[in-house]
Amino acid sequence: MFDNETTERGQVGIGTLIVFIAMVLVAAIAAGVLINTAGMLQTQAEATGEESTDLVSERVDITSEVGIVEDTDSDDPTNITSVNLTVTGAAGSDEIDLNETIIQAVGPNGQENLVMPKIDDTDGTYLNSTESGNATELNSGHFAVIDDNNNYVASDQAVLGDDDNDYTIILNPEVEPFGSTAEPFGQGDESSLSIVSPSGATTEVELRAPDLFTDSGEAVRL
Repeated sequence: MFDNETTERGQVGIGTLIVFIAMVLVAAIAAGVLINTAGMLQTQAEATGEESTDLVSERVDITSEVGIVEDTDSDDPTNITSVNLTVTGAAGSDEIDLNETIIQAVGPNGQENLVMPKIDDTDGTYLNSTESGNATELNSGHFAVIDDNNNYVASDQAVLGDDDNDYTIILNPEVEPFGSTAEPFGQGDESSLSIVSPSGATTEVELRAPDLFTDSGEAVRL
């Protein structure tokens, strides 16, 4: 009788120990899963934070929006020959490659995604960086970058944030989406631009030409 009771108690003790060990193992596994999940969430949060920071800081700032009125003998100029946007990197931004930047433009003559064409200092290219910038040379779908001397900037040098340099983006008002050769972007016309940097940061720009131009060749605020 007593031997049976001792055996049963021993079996119960072993069973309890097995259950306890199993519970410890389950708890350890659960803790490991929680730690891994927390690590993944932290990594994702850091990545999201970096992306959010890039979308705020890695953008192009516009410091001026100017249109160059046609140089004509007429006393009543009506059209613009160049749209000039002076640009710089936003405060705290790293280098921003304008060659990898896209301008999504909507204007009186439709909409278009504008990119920078190949520009270098060798012959045989579409545009040559030793030439003076002339917006009306640009084809539809293109924008160009000029320096303070009004010369085209080579594609591999059109970088904002390098020694705090500022450049000017020029747009051709005689091609889509701004206008045509017969009816260039001019008095009272409007256009909206979304300048998307390589990081995806977007700068919105609204252009509106004055209702009346007064002097040929003048620069008017858009």
